[in-house]
Amino acid sequence: MSTINWQTTFAALWRPRTGQLRAVSQLDPTRLEQLLGIERQKHALCANTERFLQRLPANNALLWGARGTGKSSLIKALINHYGDQGLRVVQIDRDQLIELPEIVDELREQPYRFIVYTDDLSFEQGDNSYRALKTVLDGSLELPPENVLIYATSNRRHLLPESMQDNLDSRVTSTELHYADAVEEKISLSDRFGLWLSFYAVSQSDYLMMVDALFPDCEYRAALHLEAIRFATGKGARSGRTARQFFNHRGSHSG
Repeated sequence: MSTINWQTTFAALWRPRTGQLRAVSQLDPTRLEQLLGIERQKHALCANTERFLQRLPANNALLWGARGTGKSSLIKALINHYGDQGLRVVQIDRDQLIELPEIVDELREQPYRFIVYTDDLSFEQGDNSYRALKTVLDGSLELPPENVLIYATSNRRHLLPESMQDNLDSRVTSTELHYADAVEEKISLSDRFGLWLSFYAVSQSDYLMMVDALFPDCEYRAALHLEAIRFATGKGARSGRTARQFFNHRGSHSG
């Protein structure tokens, strides 16, 4: 792996073709205070991250739910908020997880606290790369490193696909439900994340609050709201991402 100067580098990306980490030179500028409508999730993840930075017990975290609701933005905001306190983030794509144990080995001896971040985490039928993730989450003969946590985002709560046959193979014995082996394996992976944070499509009032934050100087607020609602209807979703896309579509200088 390439040598990263973690003193000046807050985040890095894993590049599988070169087998190296690449330092991120231009961080996404998202700040925690810009993320609206997810106060509960923001508070819980920040509290967990602060415990981690204080070398107190903390959990791996799974952020799951509707698309565009701020899951990835919240991770990016953590870097900007806690980077000066020693937090470092390494991003690895889902299809590169087979490399995860070696990456974690490289981070184990560093004097910083690392979040290994995977965006849009899910696994298809027959994909066994999740086993490398389970090894890092639980450890093997060697305990997981105390300076590394896994934060993942996903649209699926259980990460692995579920089929009707899985449920048919489950059974009830003496009033106790016994899941089929396939179901147990699917649930056991997400269970290894001690902190689950759910994200849902936002209400219209929350969506318009996000729009207002992006257009603080707009004089014709009712017309702006009507246009924003029409834009969200066309997209088929109300979310922070939709509000940002509306801002880009309309421009910040329209009255």
